[in-house]
Amino acid sequence: NAAISAPSPQPTSSTRALMAALRDTKRVDARGLELDAGNVAAAVSRGLSVIQGDADVELSEYPDASFDYAILSQTLQTARRPDVVLDHLLRIGQRAFVSFPNFAHWGVRLSLLWGGRMPVTRLLPEQWFDTPNIHHVTIDDFRAFVKARDIAVEGAWFLSGDKQTTSAAANFRAEHAVFLLRPQELKEPKRLPQGSNL
Repeated sequence: NAAISAPSPQPTSSTRALMAALRDTKRVDARGLELDAGNVAAAVSRGLSVIQGDADVELSEYPDASFDYAILSQTLQTARRPDVVLDHLLRIGQRAFVSFPNFAHWGVRLSLLWGGRMPVTRLLPEQWFDTPNIHHVTIDDFRAFVKARDIAVEGAWFLSGDKQTTSAAANFRAEHAVFLLRPQELKEPKRLPQGSNL
């Protein structure tokens, strides 16, 4: 079973599609947590199990080891306390998938350098004044964060559009990242999903 959290200001159709695909193809009992009531209604109308709530607050209410996997989809940078949210995610799930936009991507850097303005991109579509993103995390920031907190990285995928990039150049070339995490004390690693690179 899986718990999935997505922010409402970001497009959630892909999150709904992921939940539906997991339910339909893998027979996963997926549960969603969504901030926006309209997005909750859209998910429920597709037969998905989604409740309205805020990951900053609601994840603390779940019992330990409630899920095999917990998924935080494009939400980390919007959380008031991403460190606390990640702690709860790893407490309620045996493993956690975490995805986020990479604020060190070359396009973001060029926008700031040459334009002198906060970037607006395909993955960062809002202006600075209405963005839900309050923590501008980079891939290298996240790598240092999980290392300092003794969180194991079982897999990592670095993407620009639909193309995967190598780990070595990820901080510069990847638009977004997906990490598969687990607490260090969970010693039995599972088989690494196809396409992962560390």
